[in-house]
Amino acid sequence: VQLQAFGGGLVQIGGCLRLSCVTSGRASSNNAMGWFRQAPGKEREFVGTISWNAGAKYYADSVKDRFTISRDNAKNTVYLQMNSLKPEDTAVYYCAVGRGSWTSARTSDYQYWGRGTQVTVSS
Repeated sequence: VQLQAFGGGLVQIGGCLRLSCVTSGRASSNNAMGWFRQAPGKEREFVGTISWNAGAKYYADSVKDRFTISRDNAKNTVYLQMNSLKPEDTAVYYCAVGRGSWTSARTSDYQYWGRGTQVTVSS
């Protein structure tokens, strides 16, 4: 299974970006998907997760009401719409395939990871 995340870049404070993550090699439509991020010198942290049918979505408190996760199972793609970006959102963003259909904020509940895409928010 391979995951490719893209859509990152340099954006000003208050700007927006949409990240995409395409899964190949094995259908992930029955699995939850998650987004995580890792800033320099910090541990990888949970951003958001979406259940297999998009019926459940959960977000970290730090991004709630600013970020929206969605998925298109026909395209094996999960998205992360990021609005009102702040400097503290600067990090490498990773997508991951869950071990099952349930949502989780724990990295151990995800079995496949993409390489990540850099998001930098500057003033």
